[in-house]
Amino acid sequence: MAFFGSATPAPANVSTSADKDVEVADPPPDSISSLAFSPAVDYLAAGSWDNNVRIYEVGANGQTQGKAMYSHQGPVMSVCWNKEGTKIISGGGDNAARLFDVQTGQAQQVAQHDAPIKVVKWVETPQGGILATGSWDKTIKYWDTRSSAPVSTVTLPERCYTFDVAWPLMVVGTAERHIQIFNLTNPNTAYKTMVSPLKWQTRVVSCFPAGNGFAVGSVEGRVAIQYVDEKDSQNNFSFKCHRRDQSPATKDQSLVYAVNDISFHPVHGTFSTCGSDGTINFWDKDSRVRLKTFDPCPGPISASAFNRTGSIFAYAVSYDWSKGHSGMTPGHPNKIMLHATKDEEVKKRTQKR
Repeated sequence: MAFFGSATPAPANVSTSADKDVEVADPPPDSISSLAFSPAVDYLAAGSWDNNVRIYEVGANGQTQGKAMYSHQGPVMSVCWNKEGTKIISGGGDNAARLFDVQTGQAQQVAQHDAPIKVVKWVETPQGGILATGSWDKTIKYWDTRSSAPVSTVTLPERCYTFDVAWPLMVVGTAERHIQIFNLTNPNTAYKTMVSPLKWQTRVVSCFPAGNGFAVGSVEGRVAIQYVDEKDSQNNFSFKCHRRDQSPATKDQSLVYAVNDISFHPVHGTFSTCGSDGTINFWDKDSRVRLKTFDPCPGPISASAFNRTGSIFAYAVSYDWSKGHSGMTPGHPNKIMLHATKDEEVKKRTQKR
């Protein structure tokens, strides 16, 4: 197992001679659940159903090198980084969150739940960083990673499926389509509770970088754009995506696919959706237009992430469990791909007056 040496300067962009997406070397051998870039340099963490977290260094030409790996005792569901990019936190099916120090190469358990941890997020507060963990035990817990006991515990109406943070906003999506909105200056009580505007199970929520709203994706190929304040509610809308018409004559009988991940561009505030249909879309919510669509590989796209400058878009091609255990057939690909973003793909369109 290789560990981090000195940090290398991050590339301004990834480029390849053929201008094609670059495949990451030595990907996980099982389904990839989560991707997260360091906020400091171009290191990519990937969580997998093989119980491991892998960390890759991305070079200036898109070439990658495995830097480290550490293990859980169950599938890894979620990965994130701390603000400084010195530590990775992961949550998994072993009901535990683990923290990996990239400078020492040491991993330790920092959180515990009564059921699998579905999501981990680092929350940078004015007082310092804390870890938030959301579990199928119907709680979110906040942790000072130096202590074995949670700072506090929030009871949710149902199992936590997804949550995201853009300080001071935190949005939690649970089973039975509950959505709870928190102002993290008062982190123990949801100040707004709603039912998802989408009719089917929530798959992912992702906060706007500005912290004034969020996007919700469902298993039924829809995304809803929701603003937090009532004064902005006229800007709420939902749209169909990740669907395929079976034939021109049966447009009302579309094949419908789950929206697996939504990632916001850190600079432009545009966003990506990736789905079980194996396609990726880039969108501008303000102009309500699709900026780009591509169909990179056969197989579902299970996770995605932009790097800190938005010049690299990483996505995972692997089984997403949308069809349960029966859908896990031999031969499913497991790849992590890097796409060099172009301005016309991710910049907002000029709105017409």
